[in-house]
Amino acid sequence: MQLMVVVDVSIVTVSLRSIQEDLGFGPAQLAWITNAYTVGFGGLLLLSGRLGDLLGRKRMFVSGLILFTVASAACGAAQSQEMLISMRFLQGVGAAMAYAVIMGIIFTIFTDPRELGKAMGMSGFAQAAGASVGILAGGLITQGITWHWVFYINVPIGIVAGVLAVKLIPDDTGLGLRAGADVAGALLVTAGMMLSVYTIATVGDHGWGSAHTLGFGLSSVLLLASFVWRQGSAAIPLMPLSIFRSRNLAGANLVHFLLVAGTISFNILIALYMQSVAGYSPALTGFAFLPLAVVAGVISISMSARLNMRFGLRNVLLASLVIVAVGLLLVVRVPDDPNYVIDILPTALLVGAGSGLAMPAVMMLSMQVASPRDAGLASGLAGTAGTIGDSLGIAALAAVAAAQTNSLLAEGKSATSALNGGFHLAFGISAALVAGAIVIAFLVLRPQPAGPPPGAPAPEGANPEEANPEGVLS
Repeated sequence: MQLMVVVDVSIVTVSLRSIQEDLGFGPAQLAWITNAYTVGFGGLLLLSGRLGDLLGRKRMFVSGLILFTVASAACGAAQSQEMLISMRFLQGVGAAMAYAVIMGIIFTIFTDPRELGKAMGMSGFAQAAGASVGILAGGLITQGITWHWVFYINVPIGIVAGVLAVKLIPDDTGLGLRAGADVAGALLVTAGMMLSVYTIATVGDHGWGSAHTLGFGLSSVLLLASFVWRQGSAAIPLMPLSIFRSRNLAGANLVHFLLVAGTISFNILIALYMQSVAGYSPALTGFAFLPLAVVAGVISISMSARLNMRFGLRNVLLASLVIVAVGLLLVVRVPDDPNYVIDILPTALLVGAGSGLAMPAVMMLSMQVASPRDAGLASGLAGTAGTIGDSLGIAALAAVAAAQTNSLLAEGKSATSALNGGFHLAFGISAALVAGAIVIAFLVLRPQPAGPPPGAPAPEGANPEEANPEGVLS
């Protein structure tokens, strides 16, 4: 399910042109095929994570999975713009319900440190390679079958995942709504998150300095600030602010935000570069991403757990972020007529390797909470950091690339050179975002000794606070 959710953000990108031709979307309406999903997904992650703690994570996961699968089938069958956009929103809602509790489920099922490390390696693969897998699958399906199948493909996978979830995930009753039924807080955070994601997603249509962007952006900030104030004063807060006392949790979420903003934006922009500048077909563009996905998968699944155990999460995260930053810097000077092996493949391999190591480490650090009862909330926070980073990164870098392209066209550059100049600037900013993540990881995250990763239970008979000074879930 985690892989499907991440894939669904990028798989549609490659199919947009076919959908536009088939359903008659205009340029402004076309963006809402992506925006509707992002608003539903990003807007409900935090609330869904907390509701998973209160109502039961298995119940929340299975409900979200069912909604996501049904909405995917409806998207595939859509014959009008209105139906596709509305079902994409419901897809995002279902994705948020399921995705928000995944990390909480993993951390409460796997108590053995080595098994937890392996599970986080699988999760890291979904995070690191999902965008690349989506672009590969989208290109093959769109060119080989039809765009409808980029949605239909979720249906059989969703059914299998649902059956396995019912059989394999242990039942949990949750804390009950009385443990955190802050209705006012829930309304504030949901409205604030949806409005902020909407504002970011529509920047490309209105511009950063427009009244639309500034007005809705300020409104979202006020709503979220009101939510934070409410959590500090509510008798039973939806999100206890004490969760941020963990430096590793707060720092890891900042690192996650910047890492996703840099790498996911790179994935989308390099796919656009390959089609608009290099002239690749959708299928060829998809195959160009295969090395990134393969390397990310191999490293995250087979190596990340052992390296985290041996060197510690912070050290592995720092090294992996440097690898990603170097890969992004290499592509800053990619030519108008690239040689794939020389100009693109090295970046794909480095970004894949670095992301495959970084994602398991940063997600484990972001789950460092004092009590298992807050695991769903921490999971929702981690998902929200990634989603906002994704949305903001793509919106900002696409706007920067477009502005640079227009500037170069005004200087008399050819259309191809101007486009490429815009991509160069965007790729450089992607590298700078990851460099920022390196600085935060170095300054904020606490060094951790080699050995069992966070999430391992405290020794039997030990005082949980003494055995767990960093607020590690145990």
